[in-house]
Amino acid sequence: MAIVVLKLPNVKRRTAARPRQCPYCVRGMLFQRWGQVNKPVKDLRVRNVKVYRYRCCDCKRTFRHYPEGNSSADQTERLRLFAVVLWTLGLSHRASSLILTGLKIRVSHMTIWRDVQEQAKQVKKRNHWKPVRVVGLDGAQVLGWGEKQPVLVAVDVGNGEPLAIGYINEYDPQAVRRWLEPLVQQHGITVIVTDDLASYKVVAEKLHLEQQVCQFHVRRWVGKTLKELQKTIPKEWLWILEEIHDLLETLPPDGSKTLYALWKQLPGRRSKRNQARSALEQLRDLLLRLSQDWHMYCTFQSEPEVPWTNNSTERAIGHMKMRARTVRGYKSRSGMQAGLLLAAASIP
Repeated sequence: MAIVVLKLPNVKRRTAARPRQCPYCVRGMLFQRWGQVNKPVKDLRVRNVKVYRYRCCDCKRTFRHYPEGNSSADQTERLRLFAVVLWTLGLSHRASSLILTGLKIRVSHMTIWRDVQEQAKQVKKRNHWKPVRVVGLDGAQVLGWGEKQPVLVAVDVGNGEPLAIGYINEYDPQAVRRWLEPLVQQHGITVIVTDDLASYKVVAEKLHLEQQVCQFHVRRWVGKTLKELQKTIPKEWLWILEEIHDLLETLPPDGSKTLYALWKQLPGRRSKRNQARSALEQLRDLLLRLSQDWHMYCTFQSEPEVPWTNNSTERAIGHMKMRARTVRGYKSRSGMQAGLLLAAASIP
């Protein structure tokens, strides 16, 4: 059984260290102590702290110097982060407030909502200019405002943390491109890991990105197609189905050429455009599609940082869906977006 250790910020009741710099004039480095006050705080252990006031000998302005883990807010940094952790573990804002009440700490559910929003801002700031070369993309339907909202999630596959969330329909390649292009320039993205949706292929070509198509999705739809063809295709061509299955299992670098050679062995299309395709024609289309897209199935073989599935993105979306019921009451998309972003991010 794994043991998870949560490290919360330290909170000191007082500090012997003097300030090193004036918060107003910046250049001031010499200070006079200008009084002290006992400040009540909301914390898991500490109930009040001693705060010293100083006067800058340069600009003559006074300011408070707080002990570690404290600020001008009533809550300590430790309590704010603890409330956020309660929320990310699955509790609602009201339930998190109730838990703190049991610890004899009164914090309203709206205060916890603001703590979540503030922590989300820190996550955004931390990830703003972080270099990320490989990004997973996937869309989802997340509950909000009483109905499902389409979202598109970009995830750093290295650590599984989301980089950005957009209210974008993944089936619209133009919208996906407009949303993704600034992220490519900002983070230095060169590879995207996606499912086999056609819109992602269009976007990758337009933005000159390498693409890895999730092997789980490919094998699922190809396997389903092969099972259907096995029932209708003439027996003398069943060996091609086995060849396709073996190629997807081994993923040889020259698989595209092999698939194209198989395509050339099949008889040409005979049905008209307004007629249903025969089983052999469906097999021809399958071979041609796999041959043309083969390079997108094998990117991970030449790029060690690229995974062969998009599981990290799907896990992040799973965390977001779990928290969607809690954030559906937000009155702004930015507020809901911040909550979803934090739900899938790691908290230091």
